Amino acid sequence: MLNILLIIGAVSIAVSGIFLGAWTNGQQQRANFHSETSDHRNFRTKIALYSGLVGVLSFGAAGLVWYL
Repeated sequence: MLNILLIIGAVSIAVSGIFLGAWTNGQQQRANFHSETSDHRNFRTKIALYSGLVGVLSFGAAGLVWYL
């Protein structure tokens, strides 16, 4: 159970980082910002927020499983 929660958490955080563009350099991030619409940006932010929340909750549940 612990391994599954850790994997879900890691994958969710990675998906969140990808959708937010957290692992791009400044030039690429500026290019992405100016080449997408506001609706697309809001969609990406919403997906990143939800997947980040799932990741944090999964890591929290894994911590509870570990200590209990």
